[in-house]
Order: sequence, then structure tokens, then C-alpha cells
Amino acid sequence: MMFRTAELGRKVSKEEFDQLAPALRIELVDLQQKLRTAGFPVLLVFAGVDGAGKGESVNLINEWMDPRWIETHAYGDSTDEERQRPEYWRYWRDLPANGKIGCVLRSWYSAPVLDHAQGRISDAELDERLARINTHEKMLADDGALILKFWMHLSKDEQRKRLKKLEKDPNESWRISKTDWANWERYDQFIAAAERTIRVTSAGHAPWSIVEGTDPRYRSLSVLTTIRDAALRHMEAIAMKKRLAAALREEEKKKVTTIQPTLTDTADGPHVVADIGRQGTGMVSVRLPHQPTVLEALDMKQTLTKKDYNSRLAIARARLHHLFRQAKAAGISTTLMFEGWDAAGKGGTIRRITSSMDSGDFKVIPIAAPTDEEKAHHYLWRFWRHLGRAGHATIYDRSWYGRVLVERIEGFATTEEWMRAYGEINDFEEQLVDSGMVLGKFWLHITKEEQLTRFKDRQSIPWKQWKLTDEDWRNRDKWDDYESAVNDMIERTSTRKAPWTLIEANDKQFARVKVVETVIKKLEEALERRGLLVSEKKKDK
Repeated sequence: MMFRTAELGRKVSKEEFDQLAPALRIELVDLQQKLRTAGFPVLLVFAGVDGAGKGESVNLINEWMDPRWIETHAYGDSTDEERQRPEYWRYWRDLPANGKIGCVLRSWYSAPVLDHAQGRISDAELDERLARINTHEKMLADDGALILKFWMHLSKDEQRKRLKKLEKDPNESWRISKTDWANWERYDQFIAAAERTIRVTSAGHAPWSIVEGTDPRYRSLSVLTTIRDAALRHMEAIAMKKRLAAALREEEKKKVTTIQPTLTDTADGPHVVADIGRQGTGMVSVRLPHQPTVLEALDMKQTLTKKDYNSRLAIARARLHHLFRQAKAAGISTTLMFEGWDAAGKGGTIRRITSSMDSGDFKVIPIAAPTDEEKAHHYLWRFWRHLGRAGHATIYDRSWYGRVLVERIEGFATTEEWMRAYGEINDFEEQLVDSGMVLGKFWLHITKEEQLTRFKDRQSIPWKQWKLTDEDWRNRDKWDDYESAVNDMIERTSTRKAPWTLIEANDKQFARVKVVETVIKKLEEALERRGLLVSEKKKDK
């Protein structure tokens, strides 16, 4: 049995504890000061048997270390605010920033373990929920977070003794409820679920430590020394990774590209003009002949006459207003995100949507360079925290796809980071859709020639000049790089649950109508799946 090593009666005498505690406390305070500038957060997850010392351990951490840099979150049943969003929204909302320690009680593990122990979910359903946990934790760890998980254990007899002792203590009896005793009655089922959970979710990036909770002094030293040792190792690993990255950058600077290989079309087909790669590597680099991208396959000549535009847009906006009201009544939230070339018309398109909604039912989130607070968190944190409650809409003017677009092209994200982001984004969007949310992803595409025309128009119109910046011109110079990145983005993140809608936006009127009509279709499908779609005629009756 997995927990035998936590039922050995391990103890630390008061004399031993008093001798070790002062030095350990100093080490932890010193460690915490170093963590503040180490560039990563620490996440401490406490789970286990009721009465085994989870809360006491968190209290001791706050007592021995500086509580100003510690955040403690104990999750119970979801609040009304939390129930109106995806399950993991509250956990993302509360993630500690770099340099801080987050202590988590009754975490994302509580519900799956209890549901399995009480027979509400099967082994397969438990495994599915644990897979979600693994993905969540790996995403945070890949971003640099130190994750330590403690399973505080008591044998069945020891738990009964502990519960009775607390129950008899006037100052501690408030801790014990009927639920604690009900859980004790199902101890064996609870332990079986715990064993499966620990086996499936213990990984190098997020290990479990099983701690015997019988003796408070042993338990305290075990937890605190584990934190100290793991944090020191993690700081050294992060520092080593930074040194290696710096060395590689310096090595790249020393390399001189002699002749870049190119392919030239001849009567015999494409061939390599030069096969000399980077000096000293002896490698040959061959580029494939140009192939059409998904953007080049779009029909950019599509237009609408002014008459058709006014007619279709008026009908669509009325329908959209009607559907948004139905969605609000049904508690269906909507997330729409817009990406596209500079001057592609994202803002104008968004205004055609919001004009069909009640002003209190939506928020538009313009995404610019991250703030210092946002930089201190995982890049998806700022998008999770803005998700709207049930029945409301959140509209992102640019989005999380900046990770694989501007951050990729401008070098703000490493190759490892932006390559990893495709899977992270797919997982994020899957959670949104699985929660019942309507998700619309739009890429507004214009040709390079059309963009130049719009840039010149902005230069010549006084009240539009503010829209055109030096950065817009710099981005235009990298058009081919961005087009390649967009093609990769669509290829890797247009999924069955979260497909991209590509908008031919050379004609603004055509683009606006296509977007609004697409949103209408998505809302109709969501309401139809729930059997809640009401026609306007039926409503009028």
C-alpha cells in the first residue's frame, strides 16, 4: 500500500524540534527573500486526510515566513461568480505572481477524489479529470513555476483519534463537522481514490510528498525542509537555464551566415543555388518551393453593394440582438476574439457587434503589451481573469494568439515557448467550450496592397492619424514572417471545438456582415443544442 511509509509512527521530540527550528526558520526567511527576485512563483498544494495537519501546516508557513509575500486560498463550494465561469477560472484568478508563494487548500484535487470515493464518478471519469489536472500543472511548471504537493496522511485509527481529540477541545471543535465523520466512514474508498490520484498525477514537474501527520513536530519539519530543499534546487536550475540561454545567444552572434541557400525555378524544377549553411556547421539547408498559404487561398474580391450591406446588416443586427437576449436568459456566455492585420477593420467590426447588445452585457478587452503585473504571471492569466459571467459577452481586440504571432516574430518568446503555446491555447479554448461558452475566433485578412491604401488614408485624415504608428510600418516590413506565423497558427489551433473563421476583409462591408452573421450562427447552434432557440415570431405571439 502506498501509504505504509506514512504510518510508521515517526516522531520528533520537543528538544530536537526546539534545537532545529530556529535555524530552519532563518533559512526559510532568507530563502523567501531570494525567491522574490528569482523570477518564478511557488505553488504549495495541501491535500489529504481530514485532521492530518493541512491547515496547521499552512498556518506555520505564514507564521515562520513573511506573510506579505504569501497568498493562501482555501476553496470550498463554488460561489455564484465562480459557477458562471469555467471550472479552472478561480484557480487561474488566484495564481501567485513571480516571487510569491501560493498555499492552496481544498484545491483542484478535492472534488475528483471525493466524487470518486463517494461513488459519483467512475475510474475512467476520475482519470479524465486527473488528465486535466496534469495538463494544468504542466502548463504552469513549463512557465517556470515550482509546484510542490503534500498529501497529509493518517491511518484510519489515527484519524479517528485525531477527530475525537479536536471534537473534545472547546477551542478546536469548530474544525470538526458531520462531513468529516462521513468521510471517515468511507476512509477505505477515500484512500483508494487518493492512491490512484497520486499515482497518476505525481510527476517530476509537480511531485507529491506523502507526509505522516501523526506527530505535529515531525510533520512541520518534513513539510518545511521539503519546501526549502526544492526551492533551492529550483532556483539553481532556473539560474543554470538562464546561463545556458545566454551562452547560446552569444554563440549565435559569433556564427556568420556565409551564403543562405535558396531555391530557383528552372526548366528542371527547383534546385539549390547554394548549399553552404552556417559557417562551421557543415549543414545544408534547403527551402521548399513556395506553397500557397491558407490566406492566399481566400477570395479577396468579395464585396457587397452599399444597398445590400445596409439591408443585410440591419437584419443581422436585429437578429443578433434577439439572440444575445436569449443567450443571456439561458446563462450562455460568449467569448469573441479578433486577430488580423493592422488596419484590417477589427475595431469597426467589433462596434457593429456591440451596437446590437445592451451596454451592460458585454466588455471589450483591447490587448496591448503586458503590464508588469501581467508579465509576473503565466501569459494566459490575463485572459482567464477577464472571462465574463454567465449570459455576458467578452470581446478581445487581439488575444492570446499574440504568443504565436508578435511574440514569436519579435523574439519576445523563445522558440520553445511559442511552440508549446499551440497546445496550451488549444487546451484553454477546449475548457471554454466544454463549460458551455460560445467561442468565436476571427482572423480579418486584407492584402498587402489594401493595407498600404488604408495606411495612406489614415495619414491623410486628421482624425485617423492617431491610428497609424511607427510600429504599424515595422510590422508591415515583416509581412511574410507574419503570414507564415498566421498559417501555422490556423493549422495548429483551428480545432473541431474552436475553429477559426477567416474573413475576407478587403471590403469592410462584406467583412462586417460575414462576422455578424457568423456570430448569429454560433449563437443559434448553442441555443438549439439546449433546445432553447426561440424564433422571433414565436416570441411575438
